[in-house]
Amino acid sequence: MSRFLCILSAALLLLTLVMTVPAQDSDRVITQKRLPYPRFELEVLVDGRPLTECDKPGRAYVEAIRGAEYEVRLRNSSADRVAVALSVDGLNTIDALQTSAWNASKWVIEPYQTITISGWQMSSERARRFYFTTERDSYVAKLGQRGDFGVISAVFFRERGRVVPVTRNRSSDKDDGRENQPSTGSAASPKMRGEVLREDRAATGIGRSVRNDVREIDMDLDPRPAAELKVRYEYSHPEEYSRGRFCPEP
Repeated sequence: MSRFLCILSAALLLLTLVMTVPAQDSDRVITQKRLPYPRFELEVLVDGRPLTECDKPGRAYVEAIRGAEYEVRLRNSSADRVAVALSVDGLNTIDALQTSAWNASKWVIEPYQTITISGWQMSSERARRFYFTTERDSYVAKLGQRGDFGVISAVFFRERGRVVPVTRNRSSDKDDGRENQPSTGSAASPKMRGEVLREDRAATGIGRSVRNDVREIDMDLDPRPAAELKVRYEYSHPEEYSRGRFCPEP
């Protein structure tokens, strides 16, 4: 069953509402998806500024900045409330599971609203920041999973019918230990045998803990995706990458 979270976060004095809802912003991203889906946008931000798309023969991507924290901005320019299954490196950004977009936990975006997701949601009150790192230092590697490294994906579903907000019981909302103990399986775990993790390719790590209040709501969704957007990120000059861990201090 899909988990719908609503983030209670103030950005520029505006309340952001999401299915695990984030905040807002705009400029470095995908062009090929803007044409088929003009009502929805996906952007990658560093220091509040969108990353510009680079075009090379056969592929388009945004340039990852080594060690930099980043955010994902989602824009809903339609008149419908939507739920968005957002994944980074193949992991859902709410519960770190690898599922289909339909079964995934989702962020809720109100009509004509923009939200910003700054990290992996760890509980109803805390998140851990996204930052650009290597495959070996990635959150995927720590979980011992196989990752779709260098890919940020957002699948939008429109709401149908009326929605009644539901607030989770605070007693069951306490941290489950994930915030302070993100799985730290090694890159050599059984699930990753046979997959070579590299130090010169971009991936996303699990960084410092930040406050990010969310709540769950009930929604009836149209099972047909309204839009599927992807941004690929990579290092333009991977050979210059200095080996080592670039995790921002908690």
